[in-house]
Order: sequence, then C-alpha cells, then structure tokens
Amino acid sequence: MTTLLFRDDAYLKSCDAKVVGINDRGGIILDRTVFYPTAGGQPGDKGTLTVDGSPIHIATTVYDDAKNAVHVPAAPVSLASGAPVSAVLDWDNRFRNMRCHSLMHLLCAAVPFPVTGSALTEEGGRIDFDIPEGHIPVKDELAAKINGWITQDHPITTRWIAEEELDANPTLVRTLWVKPPRGSGRVRLVSIGENDEVDLQPCGGTHLQSTGAIGPITVAKIENKGKQNRRIRLAFAT
Repeated sequence: MTTLLFRDDAYLKSCDAKVVGINDRGGIILDRTVFYPTAGGQPGDKGTLTVDGSPIHIATTVYDDAKNAVHVPAAPVSLASGAPVSAVLDWDNRFRNMRCHSLMHLLCAAVPFPVTGSALTEEGGRIDFDIPEGHIPVKDELAAKINGWITQDHPITTRWIAEEELDANPTLVRTLWVKPPRGSGRVRLVSIGENDEVDLQPCGGTHLQSTGAIGPITVAKIENKGKQNRRIRLAFAT
C-alpha cells in the first residue's frame, strides 16, 4: 500500500517517490505520497508530479479498492514502474482544505448532535446534524462560540488508539452513517485543545497545527433539511 506521509505531518508540501504503476483508468500509484485522497468530505489534493524534468498536472487524488492513493493526471501519461518522481502539492489548495476541515471539527464540537453528512467548500464548509426541535442553535451565539475557540488558538494534535479502545468508547464517533476506517488494528484520533478540552474524534483528514490559523468565521446559514435534519454552513470572514 502507498505510504501516506500526510498522516504524520500534514505540513509536508513535497516528497520524492517512485512509480508503482498506472491503473486501468490512467491513475498514477506511488510508493509514498503527500497527496490526500478524497475521503471524509475532504477533496483530494491537486498538484504536480515531476518525472525527468517534465511536470504532470494532478487534477485530484482518490483511493483505489486496495486503499492506495491514486494520483489522477489532467491528461493521459505513460510512466515506467520504478521511475523516480518528485511530488509537490498545490499548497494553497491544501492549506484551505486544512482550514476548512479544522473548522468543521469546531462546528461539530459546538453542536453536540449526531452528524448525518458534511462537505468542505472553498468558502468554508457545512455539516448536517440530527437536531430535535427546540435545540437549533442561534447563529450569532454559535459564531461567537467558534470564534472564541479560534481566538484562543488551541493546539490540534493527532494520536492513534487500538480499535478495541474505540469500541469501548463509541461516543467518540459523531457520524451516524460514515464510520472510521477499520481493519488495520488502530484508529487515528484528532484532538483539539489541551487534554482534548475542545474536541476529540476519529478522523483521517489533514488539519492545522492550531485553531488560530483558521481565521474568523461567520455562520452563513442554518437550513431545514428534513424533520430533524439541520444543515449548518460556515464561511471564512476574510
């Protein structure tokens, strides 16, 4: 399987790698990568692979059935197995996604109800919650709470636990339909705040080192998407 370097350091912008192969759809598989494949509502990374001085534009990155990272080129390419590659992220795109994903964790912490769906956008992102009547947050109060955590610049860290530990603490999983990846024997947790004081939940995405880098936000909209389903959209203020 592809070694996913972003799991240990989301701030790596590039790496040297070797071509493992080209799949039947023309996707490029490397032995290691800094590119995040589409998962958990976070878009796949874009960027460039350079081979023998020639750049290959990568339009997105996805997982294959074997959980390898597949780099999808903007145009068909032919590469030999074992060819050395320099992989470089579109860092502006990645950093925005890291801001968005970290922000969604704060929204999840601020609204203590089960999550039914989520997505990141260029402006921020949204989460759908199963919220009963009488518990819908007030936009200004919700924005103030999240902006408070951002201003306090809480650290964001990751750690791994055994799958058995997650089974013993099922409340760590906030999503109703999407569950953390299983099968490797361990699960990655993302913590916000000292001693997990703001949030702690399983997540395989890329995040900032602290909440202050998110920047000020607004609650753009709270929408009714069903009997109890409420969609909350956040946007960057700057």
